[in-house]
Amino acid sequence: MFERKNRILLAELVKTDFKMRYQGSVIGYVWSVLKPLMLFAVMYVVFVRFLKFGADVPHFAVALLLGMVIWNFFNETTNLGMSSVVNQGDLLRKLSFPTHIVVISVSINALINLVISLVIVFIFGLINGVDVSKYAFITPLLLIELYAFSLGIAFILATIYVRFRDIGPIWEVLLQIGMYMTPLIYPITMVMNVDVRIAKILMLSPMAQIIQDARYLLTSPVNVTVWQLINTKWLAIIPYVLPFVVLLIGFIVFDKNSKKFAEIL
Repeated sequence: MFERKNRILLAELVKTDFKMRYQGSVIGYVWSVLKPLMLFAVMYVVFVRFLKFGADVPHFAVALLLGMVIWNFFNETTNLGMSSVVNQGDLLRKLSFPTHIVVISVSINALINLVISLVIVFIFGLINGVDVSKYAFITPLLLIELYAFSLGIAFILATIYVRFRDIGPIWEVLLQIGMYMTPLIYPITMVMNVDVRIAKILMLSPMAQIIQDARYLLTSPVNVTVWQLINTKWLAIIPYVLPFVVLLIGFIVFDKNSKKFAEIL
């Protein structure tokens, strides 16, 4: 899969997709930064300024932006990864290459947008004087976990989408549900004040764990993490292990079905 010709094809797919994404747009690649910022502005006005979410969390505005950037990566990777094989149907019929490359190329493009957005978060955090943890250097491990989880889901969705296009709107609804079940626009302490058990269940989600850990490391140690909330070690480790289990399952499922994709498309 990682032969030289496949690496070259992967690089070309990444460059082509990145160029085509904003082709014809006046401000082009700037949209990769503006889109999350515009969404953050709406969330900030509604949930922070008016509804006073996160009033007990220092620099919650920065934490909100960080959470939005992380969630947008998951959203983009899974949505675009889901339809990537179908969109490249002509290429699959003409060339013989590992189909995994198509999904991976989409995920790398999303990763580029994530890095650009994180730079904006970093600048925004410096302006607001956030309390960065001394353990912030382990943040790349969270990004690896995020990438593994997102790519694993993308592999599974891409496999299903080849046969059943109905998974598209279904996944869109599931993403909306997932966003509201994740402490993204609200701090997990709001849930803890209502029912600690529900907060513990929500924090078993890898996305909730990743977002809260990132906020703890990069904005303020006041942000509660899964290892602070759940005392049982084997339970607390679930969201850290699950992304790599999902990636393995997704890769196996995709690999098992990929030989039939060209015929179906």
